[in-house]
Amino acid sequence: MDVSDLKELFGEVKRRMDGQIEHVRRELGGVRTGRASVTILDTVHVEAYGASMPLNQVATMSIPEPQMIIVQPFDPSVLAAIEKAIRMANLGLNPSNDGKVVRVPIPSLTEERRKELSKIVHKYAEEGRNGVRQVRRDANDRLKKLLKDSAISEDDERRSLDEVQKITDQHVGMIDDLQKKKDTELLGK
Repeated sequence: MDVSDLKELFGEVKRRMDGQIEHVRRELGGVRTGRASVTILDTVHVEAYGASMPLNQVATMSIPEPQMIIVQPFDPSVLAAIEKAIRMANLGLNPSNDGKVVRVPIPSLTEERRKELSKIVHKYAEEGRNGVRQVRRDANDRLKKLLKDSAISEDDERRSLDEVQKITDQHVGMIDDLQKKKDTELLGK
């Protein structure tokens, strides 16, 4: 085994950890902060044309003001289905339609609800950190096996384990930053 194989391993570790970061970013995007964000509607599926479709495939969404999302269907015949899907999505939203668009007012959050959402943010961040650590564990196991099979030297193993740890620390730091940013949006701290 040579240096390029180890670089390939580090590249794979980075890609998998980046995937964890992206997953945490998506999860946190779905947490409501009292400000309108179209990502809170990412989980909404609409019954249209005999199938369940993601909302963003049957309508465009815009944010004309901080507390309002406007959902404009491509086909006006699915307007009622969109309104019903948002209502049934259990997001605590109360949409209304005016015959052309669905208006989704975003209610202000109570202090208690902000704290609950903060706990959810912490849970998502911890799941992301655990995912990153699992990638590290997999990489370390591969490196130990390579050493056992005499494919790399002890020095290469030590350097590689250090490199994997450095990549892990960077990614855990990114997740910590995402968590802090979301907490600031939620709690204003």
